[in-house]
Amino acid sequence: MSQAPNVNLMRQAALIYMDRSGGLEKFIEDCKRYKDSTHSYAVYRFVISINPVDITELNATLGNYILHEPLRASQIFQSVCDAAIRILSLIEQYQTEAQINVVLKLTHLPELPGYRLSLCNFPLDYKSQRLYMIEGTVTAISTVTKYTQGAQFLCSETRCPFSQDFQYIRVHIPGATELATVGQDFMCDLCSSPLKEDMKYRVLGDKQVVELTDAKSLHVLQGQYATYEKSRFQSYAVYVRDELINRMKIGGRYRVVGIPVCGPDGSQLSFCIEANNIHQYISESSLTISEPLRELYAKTFGSPWIFTGVLANIFASQVVPVGTYNTLKLCLLLSLVQTCNEDEDIGNTIDLLVVTRETLIVERLMSYSVGLLPRGVRHTPFSDIFATVRKDEHGTGTAIIHAGSALMAKGGVCFIGDINSNKKDKLDHLKSVLESRNMVVFIPGKKYGIDVDHQIFIPLQCNFWAYADFSFKKCNPRENTFIGQMDLSMIPINVMDAFGMLVYCNESSLSHPTVPLVQHSLLRAVNPGSPLYPASEQFTTQDFEELISYAKSLKVTFSLEAETLLQSYYLASRRIRTDSSGSKISASALRHLSSMAEAHAKLSLRKEVTEEDALVAILLFEASLTLKHGSSVFSVSHNPLFPVELVDESSLCQRDKYLREYQHQLLQFIMAYGPPAAAAAASISEE
Repeated sequence: MSQAPNVNLMRQAALIYMDRSGGLEKFIEDCKRYKDSTHSYAVYRFVISINPVDITELNATLGNYILHEPLRASQIFQSVCDAAIRILSLIEQYQTEAQINVVLKLTHLPELPGYRLSLCNFPLDYKSQRLYMIEGTVTAISTVTKYTQGAQFLCSETRCPFSQDFQYIRVHIPGATELATVGQDFMCDLCSSPLKEDMKYRVLGDKQVVELTDAKSLHVLQGQYATYEKSRFQSYAVYVRDELINRMKIGGRYRVVGIPVCGPDGSQLSFCIEANNIHQYISESSLTISEPLRELYAKTFGSPWIFTGVLANIFASQVVPVGTYNTLKLCLLLSLVQTCNEDEDIGNTIDLLVVTRETLIVERLMSYSVGLLPRGVRHTPFSDIFATVRKDEHGTGTAIIHAGSALMAKGGVCFIGDINSNKKDKLDHLKSVLESRNMVVFIPGKKYGIDVDHQIFIPLQCNFWAYADFSFKKCNPRENTFIGQMDLSMIPINVMDAFGMLVYCNESSLSHPTVPLVQHSLLRAVNPGSPLYPASEQFTTQDFEELISYAKSLKVTFSLEAETLLQSYYLASRRIRTDSSGSKISASALRHLSSMAEAHAKLSLRKEVTEEDALVAILLFEASLTLKHGSSVFSVSHNPLFPVELVDESSLCQRDKYLREYQHQLLQFIMAYGPPAAAAAASISEE
């Protein structure tokens, strides 16, 4: 007797909440849709959005049911909906409360440890049938299949009163299998005769299987095996149904409100999650940079190039000596700041291909740099770069798309490694993806039980890095090369052109190329983990992580002068690098130039791309063209951005002087070979 008033109070609170939140109005609209339909229904499904905080303020017991006993809470709302339909006569065909299927969708869960479930912590609670918030990254996603939302059963004994009307209604509950809804062994409660399903009232819904892995596994993908040597990369099945279908994208990171269950997974029992609601993970960018970098920025504010030059000089001093491969390190920094957060669409990309004989040093640099991003992925030879299609092992029998390294690097960088280790078909696929920034996945219908073949286009949101071993030769060197041109025949020309930036690393420093590397390796062996240089102690890895996070979030615009300079250089270069076989400058060159200039402005912590940023992009691009096709009229050295070693303030000023001379030379080049309007503008700038 004491529980009845409590139930009535909860029903009253549920009705008040639905009225205040707009749920009652939506419920009446859904009833009108059922009433106006020409179809006959045995099950009426209603989705009610629930804010647990608001409803707990109305009735704490009901709020506790929603959080910890969601099935019991659904029964409360089911009785409220039943009373509303009867009192307001909303559906004429409606007969019994069993026909109502209420689905409560929670907007969120309390931000408390007891409501979070980590996929890498055991034991996992799969018996309480309560809601948890799970955070993870999608590693695979299946095609959409059907499941039974609800079904009507009748007693097989015709003389039984339950052989007609809507007495036996079964609906899907979280964690239940298909057989639990439409099994063959159900018995009548009144006469114990077998029940048979009335097939014309079966209601089907959409179902999708998503494989989710814990967010901590992203560190393993970065290649940090030393820290996570005892980790095991494992994903869990998340069952997504009806209105949540296609809310999750492969490679994306999400927060899932769901009920953990232990159910059949193919031929085995395994842990899985029944999704109740899905939210996109919103990553947070750094709002500032560290104090040492702020001081460095303030001291170098008078020059447009010194700040980024010093950053490149001291970058990655934990793995290579200071001043080693400055051009490569600058390119890595530019590519890092030209990434984006996971919940955003990446803009202009910077793909980097390095040609070198010192593959060990280059791999160390790139692996270190990948670890500075939350979504950096170090591709391994035993995994796939791009998405693959396999048969779903979770019992659906349909196709499931597994994310490769590229999709797992969403918003970050995919470091492929040695490009020569890939076969021709994979290189052709890579070239196609680099040009279109889309991945095409083909699903043969006959193989996976689908009526027709499917072709799915998945956009790629990452930069690609790779290197090529210059000592790895497949053919003899060319005899008739131009000045500055290198024999790059070990790389297919179409693949090389697809990368936005080509860098050649020959000597680690301008003098004594091997001695600093030997000293650095010996010091690391003697003092592992300790800073080897003053720069390593003053500017830490965390400082660069914060700098990249802050710089990549900057929204920059192009000044008119920078746009004019880039377009003028592009047109002039196409003019002088065109022969009978056509232009050697690709149509995407202007996009690559703009992306590099934009990245340099971000790295310089500016919100406007200036002529000085455009000059850096042009010099990097011209050096790349020289490697491929030889020198042009606008002749640049092998290392135009770092013509001197940066050892003191005098060398920094001397570097600025060299860059100003290059700027003067560039304007003269545009005046001579650019279009008339660009030549006139260059003449004005020159004056």
